[in-house]
Amino acid sequence: MNSLDWAVLIGYFGVMVAIGVWSHKRVDNVSDFFTAGGKMPWWLSGISHHMSGYSAVMFTGYAGIAYTYGVTSFITWSFPIALGIAIGSKLFAPRVNRLRSRLHVASPLEYLKNRYNLPTQQALAWSGLLLKIVDVGAKWAAIATLLSVFTGVSLNQGIVITGAITAVYCTIGGLWADALTELGQFVIQLLAGVSMFVAVVMKLSDKGIGFLGAWDEPALHGHGRPLVGPYGTVFLLAFLFIKLFEYNGGMLNQAQRYMATGSAYEAERSARLSAVLWLVWPVILFFPMWMSPLLVHAQKPDGSDSYALMTEQLLPHGLLGLVIVGFFSHTMAMCSSDANAIAAVFTRDLAPVLSARARAWGERSGLIAARVTTVVFLGLSMAVATQVNSPAFKDIITVVIKWVAGLMGPIAIPMMLGLLRAFRRSGPTAALTSWAAGLLAFWLVNYPVSWHVDGGVPLQYQVSIPLAVSLVLYILIGYLKPEDTPARLAVIEKVNTDGDAVAAVPAPAVAGDDVLGSPNRPL
Repeated sequence: MNSLDWAVLIGYFGVMVAIGVWSHKRVDNVSDFFTAGGKMPWWLSGISHHMSGYSAVMFTGYAGIAYTYGVTSFITWSFPIALGIAIGSKLFAPRVNRLRSRLHVASPLEYLKNRYNLPTQQALAWSGLLLKIVDVGAKWAAIATLLSVFTGVSLNQGIVITGAITAVYCTIGGLWADALTELGQFVIQLLAGVSMFVAVVMKLSDKGIGFLGAWDEPALHGHGRPLVGPYGTVFLLAFLFIKLFEYNGGMLNQAQRYMATGSAYEAERSARLSAVLWLVWPVILFFPMWMSPLLVHAQKPDGSDSYALMTEQLLPHGLLGLVIVGFFSHTMAMCSSDANAIAAVFTRDLAPVLSARARAWGERSGLIAARVTTVVFLGLSMAVATQVNSPAFKDIITVVIKWVAGLMGPIAIPMMLGLLRAFRRSGPTAALTSWAAGLLAFWLVNYPVSWHVDGGVPLQYQVSIPLAVSLVLYILIGYLKPEDTPARLAVIEKVNTDGDAVAAVPAPAVAGDDVLGSPNRPL
């Protein structure tokens, strides 16, 4: 990096802070801070939803997968995300929006107290908070790894720099600042991604390699196969199911984008836009990574430094700075949205249970608590980031794929399926049992069982078994022990209907009834 690249990077940081300051005047209360007061346009919500799903892990961990295996990085990552969001645009997005508009909550987990009971809400909230600290810690480590390649700063220095800048704008401006910075980050990503795509195509042309003929090169042998190595059919199906829950609200931050729109229909449009972006745009971003074995030799065994090395070699100064800004924009978008979501969970779901004073918070004190919680969460995740490469966590991609994907299911299943009429019989017993059993299954499969299997348990089973255990138990216990009380049914009906008319509440089920309900009852 030279002075021009540094100018681009510092200018970007300045703009992010300025957006946070400008957004400050739009935040008057907790609802504005966490859900933009339900005033966010659907297109801004959709772009924000899309951007909040990225991080620098794409340019490190997934760049390594692309370098080693090729197009499977797209087939087993962004494609199932796009498909999952498309399905969720009908199934989940409108219902998540009604959590705000019909139940008047500011946290995605706030409704669980009435849908199940307080212990269920607390179990899901605490486990979700802890998982998010680890998840965001991996994101900080990823961007710090890239920063060290380009600038030579240490891992810990990179974590502090990116975390501090993010803390300023997302703490000041709340969800509005997150969404507006993500819009700017989307534009930066567009320019940086296209620049890198063109640079790689031109470099291949200089080597006499055609756009399509590259796949016949020996270095890319097998890279055109959609499912290879540990990323097989079972992994793809498991990942699709995981992303269906995760990117429609199971990891909390995407749920806020649906809640921030003005209506259930606008939330649906927001989700459809995000799905289209996930289907199309990652192809442009991944193409240089697929071609990287022809252009660079990765220094790290997992190939996670391949994209950074290629960027340094191919781009002139100025454009190099822009691509580096693109790396930051991905991570800061996801981490700031996660911080806002976790602050909502703590201040709305956890703090009132822990403290009588928190239950008496007014608009001003609640807003102060939200901002303080955001800073504390970012600090904890930055502390975890310094340990990502320790023996406990292994490496960046292990944390993101195994820990987050494997642990998300047991948390998300009671939260997301609890919105649907089809699972109205599943009450607190089903929710808590499926949650606890899923976490236990994750520990057993990844540690005691894996220790006794030659070569360890394959990755696809590490991430899919916990989710499968939780799903089966949630449905089965709801069938054997229905707990659909009138109060719980009323909550479900509110998130499944629009308008002020009182929806008809079905009678509680009796054991042995069809778990999916009668055929003429829609989801």
